[in-house]
Amino acid sequence: MSAATEVLPDDGLTAAQCSLDHYLAMPDHSADERIRVARERLGDRVVLLGHHYQRDEVIAFADATGDSYKLAQVAAQTKAEYIVFCGVHFMAESADVLARRDAYGRALQQVILPDLNAGCSMADMAEISQVEACWEQLERVGATDGLIPVTYMNSTAAIKAFCGERGGLVCTSSNARKAFEWAFARGRRILFLPDQHLGRNTGFSLGFALNEMSVWDPWVPEGGLTRSVVERAQILLWKGHCSVHQRFLPGHVDAMRARHEGVQVIVHPECRWDVCQKADAVGSTEQLIRMVEDAASGTTFAIGTEIHLVNRLARHFAPLGKKIMTLDETGCLCTTMYRISPQHLAWALENLVEGNVVNRIAVAPTVRQWARVALDRMLEVR
Repeated sequence: MSAATEVLPDDGLTAAQCSLDHYLAMPDHSADERIRVARERLGDRVVLLGHHYQRDEVIAFADATGDSYKLAQVAAQTKAEYIVFCGVHFMAESADVLARRDAYGRALQQVILPDLNAGCSMADMAEISQVEACWEQLERVGATDGLIPVTYMNSTAAIKAFCGERGGLVCTSSNARKAFEWAFARGRRILFLPDQHLGRNTGFSLGFALNEMSVWDPWVPEGGLTRSVVERAQILLWKGHCSVHQRFLPGHVDAMRARHEGVQVIVHPECRWDVCQKADAVGSTEQLIRMVEDAASGTTFAIGTEIHLVNRLARHFAPLGKKIMTLDETGCLCTTMYRISPQHLAWALENLVEGNVVNRIAVAPTVRQWARVALDRMLEVR
C-alpha cells in the first residue's frame, strides 16, 4: 500500500469525496495513525496549534500549546503554509490577522479551524452591531471623549478592529493590567469588552472601587445606565462572561478549604470578583501553570479553570508530589473547544494532503487591517 493510499478513508474514497460525517463515524483513536501519516506527508508545510483547554487526544499532535496570547505569537512567527488551529473561532481569526502576507497583501499562510462550530460563548456575547450601537449612545451623551476601547482576546475580529480603529487595543488575561495602564495613559476611561469579570478584577487591581466600574447591558436601552452613572464610571464593563469560569462560586473556595487543610486556591481572572478575592492567587492560564511548576513538592492546589487543563496538570505533577484538584468537583469543560476531535483533525489534514483547504478562516481586508493594529498594540504591551 502506498503512502498516498494510507491517508485515504477506509473505503478507498479520497478525503474530498468523503463528507465530514464519514470521518465522525470512525471509532475513537482510529484516526491517530492517519493523523500521523498526514502530518508526515505535509511536513513543515503545516503547523498545528493547540489551546490549553483542548482535549488530550488532540493536544497530543500539537506542535505548540498555550493560551491565546502565546498562540497568537506562534501564529505570527511560523513559516508554515497552513496553520491548523485547534482552538476556537476567534483564535483562528487572530491567527489569520497575524498571518504572513506578500507585498500585495495576499496571504502566504492559510488558517484552518477543524470544526467551524468550535466557538466561544464569551466572544458571542459582544456582537459588532451591539458594540457600535453602544458607542453611538455614548457619543450622544458626550461620553466617548477620552474613552479608550479595550477588548479581550476572546472576541471576534470585528470587535478587535472596532477597538483598533478607535485608538484601543486587544489584551489577554496575562497582560490586561498593562493594557489598562496603556489605555489610561492615553484616555480618561475605558470601555472593556466582552468579559465583565476580567475587566472588574483588572480595574480593582489598579485601585478602582467597584462603584467606579459599571456594567453596560447591550440588551437594555442605554445599557441600563443613567447618564450620571455613565459619567461617573471610570471603566465601563460589557455584560459578558466565560461560561466555564463564571461557574466557580465563593462557596467552592470555602468548601475546598474546609476539606483540605493548607490547600492553595488559584483561579483565572475570568472568575467572579468575589471568587478572586477569596483565592490565594489569580493568574492567566500560563501563570497558573507556572505557579504549579514553581511550588514545592507536597503542595496541594485547587484550581479554578477549565477541567481539561486541570486534569492534565494533575497527571503531570503527581509524580513530583503535587496534588491538583479542580475547584468545582462537578467539573467545568469548554464545550465548544471540546468539539474539535481527532476525527475532525484527520479530515482537515487528509484534505490538505490532497490539496484541498477545508474550513479556512479568512478575515475581510478592512477588518483585518484594524484588527492587526489592535493586536500589534497588544504585542507591544509587556
